[in-house]
Amino acid sequence: MPLPDLIEIIPMSKPVTANVTVPGSKSITNRALILAALAEDAVTLTGALWSEDTQIMVEALQALGFVVDVATDPVETCNRNITVQGQAGRIPQLPEEIFVGNAGTAARFLAAMACLGEGAVKLHGVDRMHERPQGELFHALRRLGYRVDAKNDKLPAVIYGSGPVEAACTVSLRDSSQFASALLLSAETGEWIVDFSGARLDEAPYVQMTQELIKAFPSGGGEFAIEPDASSGSYFWGVNCIHEGVEVVNWPLTGWQVDAQFPRFLSQPREVSRQKDLGDSIMTAIILAPLADRPMSFTDLGRLRVQECERVKAIRTELAKCGAKIIEEGDTLHIEPSPDLHGAEIETYQDHRMAMCFSLLGLKVPGMRLRNPACVKKTFPSFFQKITAAPPVGLGVVINDADGNALTNDDLFAS
Repeated sequence: MPLPDLIEIIPMSKPVTANVTVPGSKSITNRALILAALAEDAVTLTGALWSEDTQIMVEALQALGFVVDVATDPVETCNRNITVQGQAGRIPQLPEEIFVGNAGTAARFLAAMACLGEGAVKLHGVDRMHERPQGELFHALRRLGYRVDAKNDKLPAVIYGSGPVEAACTVSLRDSSQFASALLLSAETGEWIVDFSGARLDEAPYVQMTQELIKAFPSGGGEFAIEPDASSGSYFWGVNCIHEGVEVVNWPLTGWQVDAQFPRFLSQPREVSRQKDLGDSIMTAIILAPLADRPMSFTDLGRLRVQECERVKAIRTELAKCGAKIIEEGDTLHIEPSPDLHGAEIETYQDHRMAMCFSLLGLKVPGMRLRNPACVKKTFPSFFQKITAAPPVGLGVVINDADGNALTNDDLFAS
């Protein structure tokens, strides 16, 4: 059964002691899938995330002619062991078109990879993906000598592959670091030299992740373990701001993921930067801020505006519904302690992180109802199952449907 269109989170009545597992990192999984396809031989990714975004990437690789075998993971429901038969940098075929949904990593990484093939392929996705920026990547690919046809430099776009070419380009890190990562993942095979502009590399942690992953990856074939997703882990670490006693299993991580440092921000400092401190998990910190005993400011939020939804506006709007004292000033959100929070019907904007963040607030604030909760399937299909599972593997929280009926564990998987 699919998740209902509206659910209500029932607040935790007492602390729990829980050790929660979270699925593999989406960022690492989709990068590793590209590297595995370009490898010399077969690579098995263990603990790889199996969600909407990673399924889109696997299906795209299969459309490109790669053999990809997917096996269940005995430990984590939302993980898979994925074996990709690498073709030593050769792209077997370019199909007529590839659907990328609203997966930014798939859209950007596949655009660069398609240039290594021969022929033309149309990349397209959902309406929101067609609004998201692509221009800096397309400009870089053109500087490398490839043809890209795209109205307003956005999807849908037709990429014309012509194989590897010795060339150089510069890409700005200002709009999205995914553009640089897309080029780097295919650069060795493509014989490209990629330089950066617009920001310091230490302000682009996802590019640093890509570089470290490339160094560590078994490009000759073998096995590579995907670590847990730090952004997904932030929701469960965040429970400790409500009731202490929750830990995320297999932490700390390698340090490749900027959100691995999220537990350090549970002390709720006065200022947190999206550019310097946290990645996607800054949304978790923002949602918890009204519960703090001091004002907090969240800065450098510009990139949140061009992701799955306009996240700065969405967070401000939905928190205000709940009685939070929140002010938007440029790319900064200022939040005051808000002791009189109340529940509301939350619009998730088809954004998985909006759904998960406001679920966390619902563990404290009564009456929190979420529209379209199934959007969590993008990165964490079993999220609500984790919340309702009995301790010590979950929080033991009750989730009701719109009629007030408690949903069972089987009802809560976002397929």
